[in-house]
Amino acid sequence: MRLTKNLLALIVLAVGAVWSLQGIGVVGGSFMTGQSQWLYIGLAAMLVGLAGLVWANRPRM
Repeated sequence: MRLTKNLLALIVLAVGAVWSLQGIGVVGGSFMTGQSQWLYIGLAAMLVGLAGLVWANRPRM
């Protein structure tokens, strides 16, 4: 179960990173390229992914 949670969190983190890069225009070929709102959406997704990693790896009691 821990592996599944980590994988999901990493996928969300990676998707957020791609969205952020598209938002600032580093990654092209999409309607999101150069649209600053995708930078912020990507950053939010990255925060959710990081929070998911922390949650998935918290010490068990």
